[in-house]
Amino acid sequence: MSEERSNQPTIYFKRGGFSSRDRRPVRLWPLLLILVGDAAFLGWTWYLRDVQRQDRILATMVSSIIVVFLALVWFLFLSRLRWKTRLLGGGALVCLVAVLASSVKFRSFTGDLVPIFDWRWSEAMREIHPETPTVNTNLVAAESQFVIHDFAQFLGPNRNATIDGITLARDWKAKPPRLLWRRPMNPAWAGFAVSGTNAVTLEQGGPEEAVTCYNLLDGSPLWKHSYVARYDTPVGGLGPRTVPLIVSNRVYAVGATGFLSCLDLATGNRIWDENVLVVNHANVPAWGFACSPLFVDGRIVVNPGGPDGHSLVAYDAVTGKQVWAGGDAPASYSSPVVAELAGVRQILMFDQPRICSHDVETGKVLWEYPWGHGQPQVAVPIIASEDSVMFSSGYGVGAELLKVKHDAAGVWTVDQVWRSIRMKAKFANMVKRDGFVYGLDDGMLACIDLKDGSQRWKEGRYGHGQMLLVGDLLLVTAEDGEIILLAPTPEAPNELSRLTAFDHKQWNPPALAGQLLVVRTDREAACYVLPLAGKSQSETNVVDSAKETQP
Repeated sequence: MSEERSNQPTIYFKRGGFSSRDRRPVRLWPLLLILVGDAAFLGWTWYLRDVQRQDRILATMVSSIIVVFLALVWFLFLSRLRWKTRLLGGGALVCLVAVLASSVKFRSFTGDLVPIFDWRWSEAMREIHPETPTVNTNLVAAESQFVIHDFAQFLGPNRNATIDGITLARDWKAKPPRLLWRRPMNPAWAGFAVSGTNAVTLEQGGPEEAVTCYNLLDGSPLWKHSYVARYDTPVGGLGPRTVPLIVSNRVYAVGATGFLSCLDLATGNRIWDENVLVVNHANVPAWGFACSPLFVDGRIVVNPGGPDGHSLVAYDAVTGKQVWAGGDAPASYSSPVVAELAGVRQILMFDQPRICSHDVETGKVLWEYPWGHGQPQVAVPIIASEDSVMFSSGYGVGAELLKVKHDAAGVWTVDQVWRSIRMKAKFANMVKRDGFVYGLDDGMLACIDLKDGSQRWKEGRYGHGQMLLVGDLLLVTAEDGEIILLAPTPEAPNELSRLTAFDHKQWNPPALAGQLLVVRTDREAACYVLPLAGKSQSETNVVDSAKETQP
């Protein structure tokens, strides 16, 4: 009897209950099952599933939320931990969530839809204590040595992200670029247009959009033209997102809500304006109006995407009177370009559901071609030959080379030459050189052959930035704020040098005005003097020190 009693568990009576030394062990297998299942899902998503990177990231975020929820359920109800431990752990989690919610603010997404967060007080501190513009006064004093060319529209003089007439130095270690100036900017995804020493862009200042002009040499403000308009969404972000157009002594700029302004370049005074979305009965696209204006034959061409023949419209550059309109396709986020295909000058427009070609004189649709599955279209087309053109989209769509022709009666036909999934230009515009196309394929630099669409190489994740081809060199402004110089060939990307311009997202298209590279983000802008080939260090980069001044 005594032996039987000695084998019984000892019961300890406590205030409010009792416990036993024979407590059951912690139940770990449900947690291990959750983690193993998630690891298997992520392995399948990233290494076996044939989807675009954005879908992989979204799947990873969703699975992470599910894993955290299931782990919390395990911890509170299935773990067999002491209730005191569970309650303390749950309380600590609630406190942590409360602290994060009160101190962290969602800011935006990356190009792959990864959320970007910021401290709540950082934006307020920038408003209370704005950054002081930095100007390298010694370099400014040597401005007569700079080579300066105009960059007066979206993607440069030829509207194809290709710059001629300047040869950059290839070794930035021997001849580093020098910062000419840096200044804070109001939000916008807009780029700069440059004419002479006038650098014009767009910004969002509270309830007003503004077309702003800065001195190219020191970043000082010259004038500002404001009007009431505001675009702001959690996904699309805040502010205008186009590049102004400078023609002679006039500036043409269009904001995120479709407000087109014609201004005097010297003063910023209004000449004429019109909301192209309102008058053409079109809606603001989900990511904001992003069509940079085109000048052709004395007219300003934009893409409101209105119905009943008002997809693409042209305005008289002098009077602002609408000259013609054509097409019925809703607008996407690309910009019009002029091309001569099959012997006919035409305007190519990458619309939402299809590609459209318009007659330059009348706006009439010459030919059209269905495209994609409703995804955004951004990149401008690549003119491959006298009768062929290449288009590309991200979101898993890829690229196609189209051959166009027309008969004696003026009836056009469009034939697909090849289709390739190896170039998916989501945000960035591509460039062509010697029969090959270089572009960011879903965020990675890639080269494809124009003859058949085959991919020669794909390496270097630069994110969803932008690029300019300068001779045989490629300037990439990466999404993470870096500037990369490459000498790409069909055999390899050949990265040469890089520098860090910003520590945050860089989506805005760059402007290369001769050897002056103007870059910006939704927070700040900077101008770098790029070294030229054949010039000495002292000729292209006078001093390294910078002095802070307030324009």
